[in-house]
Amino acid sequence: MSKKIQIYSDGACRGNPGPGGWGVLLVYDDTEKEIYGGELETTNNRMELMAAIVG
Repeated sequence: MSKKIQIYSDGACRGNPGPGGWGVLLVYDDTEKEIYGGELETTNNRMELMAAIVG
């Protein structure tokens, strides 16, 4: 039986364009890993996509 990795992702920005960030939480059994980043001048769509791509 194969095990599953759960991926939670989100991205947001203030203004459009404006400063924004993205984050991803990877969950595998009892292990969690957070990955995140941001940009000074971006859009909400770019941050949402960044989270999905990195995750």
